[in-house]
Amino acid sequence: MSLQQYYEDGLRVPYVASWQYEDSYMPTPVERRHGVGGAGIGYQGEARMGGVDRRNGVLWVRAPLARGRGRARLGSVHPLRQRQAMSLMLCQVCGADTFDRSDERHMVLVRGETPIREGERTASPPVHESCAAESVRDCPHLRRGHVAAFVRHFQPWGVAGLLHHPKTLKIRYSGTRDGLTFVGFGDPRIRWTLAARDVSTLHGVEAIDLDDLHLTA
Repeated sequence: MSLQQYYEDGLRVPYVASWQYEDSYMPTPVERRHGVGGAGIGYQGEARMGGVDRRNGVLWVRAPLARGRGRARLGSVHPLRQRQAMSLMLCQVCGADTFDRSDERHMVLVRGETPIREGERTASPPVHESCAAESVRDCPHLRRGHVAAFVRHFQPWGVAGLLHHPKTLKIRYSGTRDGLTFVGFGDPRIRWTLAARDVSTLHGVEAIDLDDLHLTA
């Protein structure tokens, strides 16, 4: 059974996009906790949730699941669907798996003009070729500049999240648009990070031009 697709104003809403009823909530406050390996952040009563707030030992933001409800937040990424897409290699646009190529590679599409490099870190899930063409056509940010590549392997590296000060627990926003900091699994700061994205490194990278690809398709 194919995943239900949602459209707004005639355009498909990407699978990883947030919706109005998913964005309109108060974040759960964190507290200082001591556990295996030392101090870090956690949620009050977290143990009663049976470990669902953590993945690979890292605390994740709590976010409602209400895909398709309200208006789409096209500029916002839903943390849990992004994580699912990265873990299961799902297309960030349609939500189906991207194991459809005979060479077993996956396409990556990101904003910008700098070519995707071997070993580059990314929080961008894979995308089907047809969905990539649709995204470039419909997304004004991608129309202003994008790069793409075929990738053989996504290697889990860490997370992108909100870094908290170990003493005050104040959030240390990064200088990026979303305020998230990339933190590797081996970095001691990860105990003070509230994860909102999975991050992988890309291997077996071949930079491509989408225009050339579709001319020869």
